[in-house]
Amino acid sequence: MSINGEPFHFEASPTAIEQDSFVQIRGLTKLDHFSLDQQQVVMRIVHSVGLPEIATHVRFSENACEKARWALKNSRPILCDAEMVKQGVTKRMINQEPLCFLNDPSVPGLARQQGETRSMAALQLWREHLQDAVVIIGNAPTALFRLLQMLKDGAPKPAVIIGMPVGFVGAAESKQALWDYHEELGVECITLLGRQGGSAVSAASCNALLRCNGGEYY
Repeated sequence: MSINGEPFHFEASPTAIEQDSFVQIRGLTKLDHFSLDQQQVVMRIVHSVGLPEIATHVRFSENACEKARWALKNSRPILCDAEMVKQGVTKRMINQEPLCFLNDPSVPGLARQQGETRSMAALQLWREHLQDAVVIIGNAPTALFRLLQMLKDGAPKPAVIIGMPVGFVGAAESKQALWDYHEELGVECITLLGRQGGSAVSAASCNALLRCNGGEYY
């Protein structure tokens, strides 16, 4: 490939690109205080956003990776707050489709009735799937706040909450609340403190743990 006769020089092998990416990430990111599984999650987050310094904002509860890997290995439900998160989960590594109820026909009416976001209303349809599930919230702070309230009120406990909503209104606050209260609520969690987050980093975190279950480590 070239413009005006000058060739572009670039790596075209997907395997080589991935391997070199993670070599660079390891060189640029302080990972020594993370466990091996935690390192895989952190590196995937860094890879998703291209910012090695974001690693300092990642938090893991004591048994988050272990519980997440158990749930994924045993095909427990994967609950997503948005379709973009759902689509980001690597399908070849799972046995059942992740669940997202944001576009369920009943949700807009529920949201209007309660005067709340669709993301909050959709969680009413999560309850029967919550027990030992892998929850991935990557977009809506209101969904994370609603989940925390549901758990406080006695809803079934998921195996892990990957809580990484992005934004300026409520995102940092919802993740801080998850981190501050996860022990009191009796749930494991992985979160990314601050405003940053989103579909890519939250799905990548789940994918990293799926890869760990498959023996894929960088």
